Amino acid sequence: MNQLKHRFAVAIAAALLGLAGCASTGGNAFFDDAATTMRVKKAIYNDPSLKVMDVSVTTEAGVVSLSGTVKSKAERSRATAVATKVEGVKKVKNDLKVE
Repeated sequence: MNQLKHRFAVAIAAALLGLAGCASTGGNAFFDDAATTMRVKKAIYNDPSLKVMDVSVTTEAGVVSLSGTVKSKAERSRATAVATKVEGVKKVKNDLKVE
């Protein structure tokens, strides 16, 4: 399972970096947000107390939005706490739903 998470994080990182290379004017902001998104996803997937696979992460101007589903209120809170500690995150908007 950890190997799957690692591969998923690497694939997402590669995709985001590839998209960042296509950015035109203002590409630095796009690249920063893409890198922040990648770091948040990696932090969430690497946290041992979070057993989530259905979390979507987007970043705009340093504001991270979490959406998808988690299994408990504790996982929802933990995802916010983990995302908040990531470099480049200014604010976290948590729209995660508890199943």
